[in-house]
Amino acid sequence: MQMLMLGAGQQGSACACDLLKNSDHRVVLADLSTDPLPDFLAPYLSDGRLKRLVLDASDDEAVYAALKSADVAMSALPWYFNLRVAELAVNAGTHFCDLGGNTEIATGQKRLDERARAAGVSLVTDCGLAPGMVNILAAYGIHRMDHPREVYMKVGGLPRNPEPPLRYQVVYSLEGVIDYYTTLSWILRDGRLERVDALSEVEEVFMPEVGVLEAFHTAGGLSLMAQGYREKLDRMEYKTLRYPGHAEVMRAVRDLGLLSDEPVEVDGCRVAPRDLFLAAAGPRLRKDPRQSPDLVVLRVDVVGEREGRLTTLRWELLDRYDPETGITAMMRTTGFSLAITALMQLDGTIPPGAWTPDEVVPAGEYIGQLGARGINISCREINGRPIL
Repeated sequence: MQMLMLGAGQQGSACACDLLKNSDHRVVLADLSTDPLPDFLAPYLSDGRLKRLVLDASDDEAVYAALKSADVAMSALPWYFNLRVAELAVNAGTHFCDLGGNTEIATGQKRLDERARAAGVSLVTDCGLAPGMVNILAAYGIHRMDHPREVYMKVGGLPRNPEPPLRYQVVYSLEGVIDYYTTLSWILRDGRLERVDALSEVEEVFMPEVGVLEAFHTAGGLSLMAQGYREKLDRMEYKTLRYPGHAEVMRAVRDLGLLSDEPVEVDGCRVAPRDLFLAAAGPRLRKDPRQSPDLVVLRVDVVGEREGRLTTLRWELLDRYDPETGITAMMRTTGFSLAITALMQLDGTIPPGAWTPDEVVPAGEYIGQLGARGINISCREINGRPIL
């Protein structure tokens, strides 16, 4: 069978590598440019299972042709492409999943449910780390409670050796980070949907083997779970983890207008401050992972009544850069998650329709597949409410 990987950046390359390593399917890696390929993909070019395709994601005709030749397609493209590509995938009769990250786009993809069922294909959006992995774990915990009450999700992609002033380095898309820092975040409070400011409600969190971190609201991580569980849970929220002090600096940068899309005039030229920030800060925040390795930390707490008592189910993960392959922790946890979902679509585990992963990905099998890849998620039960 043939699998189409749309997007040849860090996450797309890691996803393609996982598919080639853990299946015997052919993989087509498509992007505006696929040069240079990371070293970990080179062996698969020589055995003929990996093909490269120059493809413009804004060219509907070319994208449709590529989808038509594939059994399943995965997208690591910027989020704004995903709704149109999902529509084209349904028309082509091809299963489709993506990394998502935008609530409005995910809502639009869910509206394709009837068409997807009629075409016999599955669409699964938000299939990375957050959204993605955290949502699957949260749903797993909710279903294991007799009376679930609260859900708290926290994830961070961090440098192992943080440097000032942000104590952060780019581990996926800096454009995506800015989106999350400038978009209101959906949460549940007292069973009602609310939107809160990104970078707000900072709290201190201790993570084993990492130390003290801070957690704050950002957009996208809940996917559509807040909408799906309103009036069924008291609270639900997603927060991003960073080293202490990060949120304060980024709030100042944002509040000064330096992340705005609204152009300002500079010496007769119209310039969007966001574009200037990306151009100036981006190169300084991109590090060679061999010199500055990353790590991913995750915690999902589900609070509720179980067997007559108040309890918390806690999932935790600490993953690190793999020096043998050169695949970063963020690439592993995000790209491999997408690959696992696509393989489940291909083998029929995921039925036709339009889904988010918490609705349709079997958590036990998913956790097992991650474990087989060296991504180990622990779970423990805590009496009462969790201590951060």
